[in-house]
Amino acid sequence: MSSELTFRGHEAQQVNDEYSPKPNKPWLSAIRPIRYMLREQRLVFVLIGIVIATLFFTLAPSTTKSSSSFSTVHYDSHPISYFENEPKSTPYHQRAAAVVHSFGKIPLGIKRKGLRIVVTGGAGFVGSHLVDRLIARGDSVIVVDNFFTGRKENVMHHFGNPQFELIRHDVVEPLLLEVDQIYHLACPASPVHYKFNPVKTIKTNVVGTLNMLGLAKRVGARFLLTSTSEVYGDPLQHPQKETYWGNVNPIGVRSCYDEGKRTAETLTMDYHRGAGVEVRIARIFNTYGPRMCLDDGRVVSNFVAQALRKEPLTVYGDGKQTRSFQYVSDLVEGLMRLMEGEHVGPFNLGNPGEFTMLELAKVVQETIDPDAKIEYRPNTEDDPHKRKPDITKAKEQLGWEPKVDLHKGLPLMVSDFRQRIFGDHKEGGTVA
Repeated sequence: MSSELTFRGHEAQQVNDEYSPKPNKPWLSAIRPIRYMLREQRLVFVLIGIVIATLFFTLAPSTTKSSSSFSTVHYDSHPISYFENEPKSTPYHQRAAAVVHSFGKIPLGIKRKGLRIVVTGGAGFVGSHLVDRLIARGDSVIVVDNFFTGRKENVMHHFGNPQFELIRHDVVEPLLLEVDQIYHLACPASPVHYKFNPVKTIKTNVVGTLNMLGLAKRVGARFLLTSTSEVYGDPLQHPQKETYWGNVNPIGVRSCYDEGKRTAETLTMDYHRGAGVEVRIARIFNTYGPRMCLDDGRVVSNFVAQALRKEPLTVYGDGKQTRSFQYVSDLVEGLMRLMEGEHVGPFNLGNPGEFTMLELAKVVQETIDPDAKIEYRPNTEDDPHKRKPDITKAKEQLGWEPKVDLHKGLPLMVSDFRQRIFGDHKEGGTVA
C-alpha cells in the first residue's frame, strides 16, 4: 500500500509593508524649546537684552511735548455729505495726528513729516506762489508743467532744494506719482492763451483733469480743482453765488475754456460720488500780482505793462464792464484753506471789491503814470458785462476773505513788472 507524503511547511503569512513610525512621546515637544534655550547660553543673552531695553526706556527723557510740533488742523464738525452712507477716507493730517495721540510719545529724532504734494501748472503765475507757500510750510512739492504759459524763472529759486522737484510734462498724458495731495492748476487762463489753441485748451481741461483724478483715485490723494468764475459766463445774477448755474455760450470763442472748466467740475464731482475720491473745487475770480505774464491779454497786466511802456491804456467797449480783483497771496491762502478743510465746494475765491475798467485804468494812472492816455477799442466777443463774487460761503465754512485791496497790491505788481520789462531791455533781449 503506497503512502503519500504530504509536505506541510510553514503557512504563508501576509507581510504588511506599510511603515508605522513610533508614537511621539507627549513630553518631547515641551522639552525641545527648553533644550534649545539652554544650549550655547542663549538664555543668558535674552535676559541681558531684556535688562538693557528696560534701562533704556526707563532712563530715556519723555518726548510727549514734541507732539506739539505737529501742525494741528481744525476741521468743521459738519462736513458736506452727498450720500447718507458715503464712505469717507481719513485725511492725511488726521492719520498723522492719530498716530501721535495713540502712542503718546514720539521716538527721539523723529520730526513732523511734511506732505508730498503735486502742483500741476506749478511754474505758472498762481502755481508758483502756491509752491512757495507749501515749501515754506515744510512740504515736499512736485511741480508738473509743460511751460506753455509757465516759466522756469518762477520756480528757479527752489532749484537745489531737496524738497522741490520739477517735471516737464503735459497733463494730457498720464503720469504716475506717489503723493498725498494734488493741486490741479494746469490750464491756460488768459483769453490770449486759451484762444490760441482751443482744442488743446479743452483737452487740457477734460483729459488732463481725468488723468489727475485717476492718479488721485489710485494713490488715495486729495484732489483740488482750480475752476474759474468763467463757469458763470455772462451772468444774469449779481453778485454770483455758487448755486448759480451760469449763462454760458457753448459755441462761442471762449467756450473752450468756459465749458472745459464746467466739464472738469462735472468729472471731479463724478469721481467724488462714484469712486469716493476726496475732492475740492475752487472757482477763482480775477487775480493779479507778481509773475503774471506781461502780455497775456488780462486787463490788469495789460494796463500795467502799457503804462510802464508809455503806451495808451487799451479799454475795450465803453469801459463800464466790472471786474473784481484779488491779490495772489489772498488766493493762495484760500486754496490752502480749502484743501485742508472738510468741505467739497465749490467755493468762490475772489475779492468782492468791484471796479469798472475805467476805474481800474484810473488806479493804474495814479500808481504809474498820471499822464497815461486811454484808447478805446471794440469789445471782444462774449465778454461778460459784470463779474463779482459772493464769498459768504467761503467766509462761513473756510474762515477766508481777502486782505489785500487793489491800492496795496497793485504797487507790488508794478515793481515786479518794471524790473522784468526794463531789465529785459537793458540786456538787449525781447520782452517775453
